[in-house]
Amino acid sequence: MEMMPLPILGEKLLMLIPQRAPIVMVSSLESYDERGLVSTFLVSEGNMFVDGEKLVESGLLEHMAQSVALHTGYSYFLRGEHAPKGYIGSMQNVEIHGLPKIGETVFSTIQIIQEFMGVTLVEIETKLENSVIACARMKTVIAK
Repeated sequence: MEMMPLPILGEKLLMLIPQRAPIVMVSSLESYDERGLVSTFLVSEGNMFVDGEKLVESGLLEHMAQSVALHTGYSYFLRGEHAPKGYIGSMQNVEIHGLPKIGETVFSTIQIIQEFMGVTLVEIETKLENSVIACARMKTVIAK
């Protein structure tokens, strides 16, 4: 398949991930290559992971996990296959330094460290404006 023009938003984005509303935690795919990507998430009122004015920690971690799923889904799309379902295998070295508010957009960069037999190990860094607000090492597993 041919690459879609970037950024990828809306219905085209939903073709690349298995999640559906109300749990979609990525807003766009900004850049992609075989070793990583940059995704965004706009925090909106009514999101199930918002408490008061801020996205809670679990929502930020879900956004990070869905960014990994987005990378996997886009790589499958390029091969002409449907996005697989997967699971978080583990999270390590998680650091959360801040939480975005309603109306703010975070940018997450994932770097693939290793992929083998449906298991992907990545490093993720999430920024709000120019400040790193979260980072983690995550292992995801494709469901069989």
